[in-house]
Formats: sequence, structure tokens, C-alpha cells
Amino acid sequence: MNLYHLRYFVTLAHMEHYTRSADLLAITQPSLSHAISSLESELGVKLFKKNGRNVTLTKYGKSFLTDAEEILEKLDTSVGSLQLAGKGEGRIDIAFLRTLGSDFVPRLLRKFLDENQGKQIDFSLHCDKVITDEILKGLKEQKYDIGFCSKINDEPLIEFIPVAKQDLVVIVPPDHPLASKSEIHLEETLEYKQIIYKSGSGLRHIIDHLFDQIGAYPDVSYEIAEDHVVAGFVANGFGIAVAPDIPIIHSLNLKVLPLISPSWQRNFYMATLKDAYHPPVVDVFKQFVIEQARNNLDYRTI
Repeated sequence: MNLYHLRYFVTLAHMEHYTRSADLLAITQPSLSHAISSLESELGVKLFKKNGRNVTLTKYGKSFLTDAEEILEKLDTSVGSLQLAGKGEGRIDIAFLRTLGSDFVPRLLRKFLDENQGKQIDFSLHCDKVITDEILKGLKEQKYDIGFCSKINDEPLIEFIPVAKQDLVVIVPPDHPLASKSEIHLEETLEYKQIIYKSGSGLRHIIDHLFDQIGAYPDVSYEIAEDHVVAGFVANGFGIAVAPDIPIIHSLNLKVLPLISPSWQRNFYMATLKDAYHPPVVDVFKQFVIEQARNNLDYRTI
């Protein structure tokens, strides 16, 4: 089916006059008549009927008009989006860990938009119930252009670029035996039940490695995926936790203890799919993030 014929059909359906439609389309009337005849022949039904000097849609034409307009609208929208992307504008799909959503990501996006005023740039944000494994899976499926997450080893298809740091701490309820301390060694946590992050979280790999270093593993009461839920359970006495030093833990009824040993910082990375095609707007944003990270190597998320 000829795309031009679809556009001719929609124009004639609205104008209901061959001569005026041909003038609007900048084609000859015989060309328009031939296009409509070809379309009707291909479909096997009449789309128009004569009404004096005008034409009107048949019942088949009315039904086809609805579908034709929807198809052309979707096509025009898609073409417009691609043309914007080719000019360094358009939409960027970003997935990120929720812990980065209170400060790091919004601050980064705001600065990028401020430096690119006048351009049509939209961000599609994905952070609800998103953990590192899901972000990397989404990158491989090309659902996301860029992810901000932890680094997982043995991911040869993913490029990881460090962009921010976060200290790890131990959080305990204020009436806990450890709450009297001002700092803590990981060995001191072993006699207490702990809440740890679910497998698949980038932080779980880090915490498991810390316990491997001291040659022991805690008694686990719950495995939870999200930072704010971990903090909430600790605040209500379900266990203690090794957690990132993020704003929410300072707003809850918790004692925050700096982790002295094993010493560790949680690093966050910009993750992208290697060797994948990215439109110019994504490449521009990626380079912007790299420059921001280079200029703020000690940037912390709190």
C-alpha cells in the first residue's frame, strides 16, 4: 500500500472535493483520482460516493479513515522523534537506583537541561523497584539508553564508568546495644540479627565481600531490595544492617555508625550497552556525565 495514497485519501475525506484536495496536495486532479482508484482497487471496496460536485465517504471509507488517521499520526510522531534524535534532541531513557533519585540524578539532569536550553530534550525515568540486575537486563534489551547503578563483574556487554561515591555505614535502632558506639568494626555486628540486601542488588555483592574478608557471615532475619525499606525495618527493631549513607537514614529514628573496617566505599556507575547504536542526544548526555564525573571525583550522594 502506497503511503502517499493514504495521505491523499485522508485529505480528500476531509475536503470532499477532488479539485480543492488536489490543489492542497500540489498534485493534478487526474493523479489524485488515479491514487484513490488504486487504493479502492487494492482494498476491494468503494471508499467514496459522488454527492453532486462533491464526494462523501461510504461506510467503508468512514471506517478506514479512522484507522488511516491513526496510522499516519503514529508514523508522523515516530518520524518526528527520530528527526529530533538525529539533531541531538529527543528522549533519553534512563534507569537508576532509587537511592540516587533524591539528589544525584535530578541534580545531574537539571544541570544538563540548563546547559542545553532551547533544545527539545525529554527524560523517560525508570526507578520504581529497579535494582542493578534489572537495569543491566533493560540495557541489554535496549529498553534503557543509560543506567545509573552498581557495578557487577562478569558483564562483558556493559561499559561501567564511575560517577559517584557513597560510604557504607551500620544502622541500628537507638536502643540497640551497639547504639552507644561512635564507630564500628564489622566483626562487632556478627552477634546480632541482620537485614541484608536481596541477591541481584549491586550492594549485596559488596556486603557479601565485606563479610568474606572477616571470614564470617551474620544471622540474617530478612532480605530486602530497597534502601528505604531496609532502613524502616531496622528503625522498627527487626535487625541491624550494613547500608549506604543516604539521606533517609538520617531522617528516621536510627543510630548511624561509620564502618571502620573493612573499609569500603560504594561506587556508582553509569552503565551503557557496549557497541550499541545511540542517537546523538544520548551520546551528548553520556559525554556530559563523564565530564561531570571527571570534575567531581569526590562527589558523594549525600
